[in-house]
Amino acid sequence: MDYSEEQKGEIEALESIYYGDVKILEIEPRYKFTIPIKSEGYEEDTDVGMACDLTFTYTEKYPDEHPSIEIENPVNFLDTYKSELSEYLQSQAQDNLGMVMVFTLVSSAQEWLNVKWENVKKEREDCIAKKIMEEEEAERKRFEGTKVTVETFMKWKIAFEDEIGLTKKKEMIEREGKKLTGRELFMQDNTLNESDLKFLADGEAIKVDESLFQDLDDLDLDDDEDYDPTKDDSDDS
Repeated sequence: MDYSEEQKGEIEALESIYYGDVKILEIEPRYKFTIPIKSEGYEEDTDVGMACDLTFTYTEKYPDEHPSIEIENPVNFLDTYKSELSEYLQSQAQDNLGMVMVFTLVSSAQEWLNVKWENVKKEREDCIAKKIMEEEEAERKRFEGTKVTVETFMKWKIAFEDEIGLTKKKEMIEREGKKLTGRELFMQDNTLNESDLKFLADGEAIKVDESLFQDLDDLDLDDDEDYDPTKDDSDDS
């Protein structure tokens, strides 16, 4: 086999197939050249698609020996992709020994990029879908609120009673052994009144239904100027 003629003939065929893309780097002592490849949908200067340059160098007895293959200028490659593609092309070259193989290797690398890019797109889509689901779940839980159990209710009840002073009132009742009136509780500890006022101040404003008082003018109420509320009605008898 005339290796030089085989190599020269393949270079001419590659320049015809990849017109304008084949870049000859060296001729002597052996041909060294680069062919760029890219995945489907590749967009330059974006994170869409993948690309790289394949640099081949013929050996003296190519194609009975596989050429040297270098992967250069990778675009959107993960850390492991370069070594994975290199191993894949080495195995393809081994399977094609005895035949000119650069076109086969370039086509195989092109297909490899397409498969990898589809996997990357799927991973990105899955990641986006997962994020959306997590956001929707968080929003659903926010509207559902915290489920009330006996334990959580009792904790809330104790804290609530402490806040409005009921706990202190109960302790007074237990100490006195009797039920104290509101006046008695107030006289013994006026801070209880302050607690109640604080509770009202911290809570929502008291709403009064004004409609309950709209018809007062219609009531038949007699104004008795001589009425004395301190005078017992029995005095009239």
